Amino acid sequence: MQFLLAKNTPRWIVLIIDITICLCSLMAAYLLRFNFKIPEQEIATWHYTFPAVISVRILCFLIFKTYAGIIRYTSTRDSLRILLTLASGSLFLSFINLVSYFFTQKYVVPFSILIIDYFIAVFVMVAGRLAVKVTYNEITNPSSQKSNVIIYGAGQSGVITKRTLDRDAGSKYKVLAFVDDDKNKVNRKLEGIEIIDTDGLKDLLKQNHVAHVIISIQNVSAKRKAEIIEACLVHNTSVLNVPPVGNWIKGELSFNQIKNVKVEDLLEREPIQLSLHDLQQTLSNKVVLVTGAAGSIGSELVRQILKFNPAKILLFDCAESPLHAIELELQPWATICETIVGNIRNQNRVEKVFQTFKPHIVFHAAAYKHVPLMESNASEAIRTNVVGTKIVAHLAHQYNVQTFVLISTDKAVNPTNIMGASKRIAEMYVQSLATVSKTKFITTRFGNVLGSNGSVIPIFKSQIEAGKSITVTHPEITRYFMTIPEACQLVLQAASMGNTGEILVFDMGIPVKIADLAQKMIKLSGLTLGKDIEIVYTGLRPGEKLYEELLNDHENTNATQHKKIMIAKVTPPQFDNIQHQLALLEIKLNEGVNEPLVFLMKQIVPDYKSNNSMYEKLDNKTLE
Repeated sequence: MQFLLAKNTPRWIVLIIDITICLCSLMAAYLLRFNFKIPEQEIATWHYTFPAVISVRILCFLIFKTYAGIIRYTSTRDSLRILLTLASGSLFLSFINLVSYFFTQKYVVPFSILIIDYFIAVFVMVAGRLAVKVTYNEITNPSSQKSNVIIYGAGQSGVITKRTLDRDAGSKYKVLAFVDDDKNKVNRKLEGIEIIDTDGLKDLLKQNHVAHVIISIQNVSAKRKAEIIEACLVHNTSVLNVPPVGNWIKGELSFNQIKNVKVEDLLEREPIQLSLHDLQQTLSNKVVLVTGAAGSIGSELVRQILKFNPAKILLFDCAESPLHAIELELQPWATICETIVGNIRNQNRVEKVFQTFKPHIVFHAAAYKHVPLMESNASEAIRTNVVGTKIVAHLAHQYNVQTFVLISTDKAVNPTNIMGASKRIAEMYVQSLATVSKTKFITTRFGNVLGSNGSVIPIFKSQIEAGKSITVTHPEITRYFMTIPEACQLVLQAASMGNTGEILVFDMGIPVKIADLAQKMIKLSGLTLGKDIEIVYTGLRPGEKLYEELLNDHENTNATQHKKIMIAKVTPPQFDNIQHQLALLEIKLNEGVNEPLVFLMKQIVPDYKSNNSMYEKLDNKTLE
């Protein structure tokens, strides 16, 4: 047995063993057929019966190469090959029998012997290989040393997942149970393993030390996935995820492809239902300009827009390296993608784009968004978020663009920081321009986006990977979260259904406490809070809110045809007034002093109440 377990058992040895099994099965068939008393006349035919049967078996083994497989990794496919090989041999022997009977009125081997021999040979060859496989696995990975694993999903994907674990030579996992929501499967067995329901999963986690729960269902709902992850986190069990079938290597699942779930999986919501017909009508055969196209939102917008067959997409950004990266990614669509390096603050450069390409739709995603950084760089925040938006929006009006969509933020509501106030001024300008323009101007407002550049999740990930403490500003700080694809899908939907001058607010779900998010990320990483890693509270940063809002105290919403999109009831400012105020703001920009700029911002946005000590002395009446 130890010889068979060697890493490179020669193929000729496997072939000899298979031939020996066939000899023994043929002898056993005779013994069983004649009740262990074989008649003399049957024994007299053995001098041609045995050579004929063994010759046919050897020929089939050589054709189908049953000896070429690695026995310790025997799979269902290997077993099926053995079954078909022996069946082919038995059918060929049956044909020889018929030919022999036609000419000699005798059979080479009795049909009853052929049938019994076939079943014995199949059983012994398959069972023998499986016995070697089980023995090898037990020797190399004793059951007592294996980690318990639970597979969520008792369908085809679950079976494939289990077999992937079984064949992985380096695997030290034992499948404890399958979990499935289908009541018809519960309390049954799959490959000898019990199938339990979700309630049973919680009991199993409580009673056993389970290393991993592997989610193998391809279409599991976001709610169910979140419930499973939450249950596992309570018992310090890591959760793994089987990738979509389309991502399997050459159609086969590899153990290395089964990855840890991401915190995004815990926070994601059900897929958004989009009006594909409306989006197709809005985007098909249109020239679309995306500013900030190298950023998280801008680049995803481009990917989403490509699905609706635009005539051309203009990727406009001042970040050279990220723009080059997205250009390389979009090589298959190079004929309709135009990458343009430029800054929205440069009116001549932006106008050249409008003159040359004459876009039908503009998605304005370019902005400075980091709150603490903008607190000490007020002039730059205003130049990009306010003046840059004014330039792009005015050119959209001047060149009769059909639709202009401003990507705004929840930080523009009752702003406490320069970034939020600058975005609110941008909203006001766009909304006022809608009152005097034929272009449809729409503003979309949403909260934090999971995984976007500079968001907390990438920061927490890098801190965990570096073994550093996770820094959270305040134990009670909360934020709304949305995935990048979800946010971009809603932006596109808003572009197709929104009316000019509207500020569209997205349903952000339930706000998440950042400290809880940090704790879950620590657990998902397999670490223990307080032992392996700490959470350090650093205090609110300048301009930072404890809670974010999507509407201010004076705003309300109207429903739209899309349940996740609402219209904020916001009275647009007079276009002449906002023009005059922005002119004053631009004059102060050239002085390069923050305080006068913040003072003017407070005049334009009365709801702006800075919590930055640098600007607390400023109010709407005085400027010392």
